[in-house]
Amino acid sequence: MPIIKHDIYIDAAIHVCFDLARNVEIHAETTTKTKERAIDGVTVGLMENGNTVTWEATHLGVKQKLTAKIIAMEKPYMFTDVMVKGVFRSFTHIHEFIESGTGTIMIDTFSYKSPFGILGKIADTLFLEKYMRHFIVNRAKELKRIAEKR
Repeated sequence: MPIIKHDIYIDAAIHVCFDLARNVEIHAETTTKTKERAIDGVTVGLMENGNTVTWEATHLGVKQKLTAKIIAMEKPYMFTDVMVKGVFRSFTHIHEFIESGTGTIMIDTFSYKSPFGILGKIADTLFLEKYMRHFIVNRAKELKRIAEKR
């Protein structure tokens, strides 16, 4: 199971970073390259513990839907979402926030299991893990850009 871990320093208060990371409209804004949009569940505003959202997006040239659920939240330090329906066999995305001086360190830990058994493992090695890492890093950079403008 691939595990992608990425941290980034954001020159903004922890509560600002936390709220931006769980804001549905901001998520869509940080993922414009994949045209992500919320189509079911929470479609505007802040996600809370127990909420679900269904995203429609284009990844690797294929339009797909994915439903995620927030299963844990400790404001403003952490929340975890898991896939409940979608293309992966499973995924867990832990979002952590640590105060650092006048800013925040945001840590993403994304672990997933690919579908299709051995073919999925080959896809991980050939391109999927790199693609997902790029997606997580770019989203973090966009969130940083938005937070630091506020």
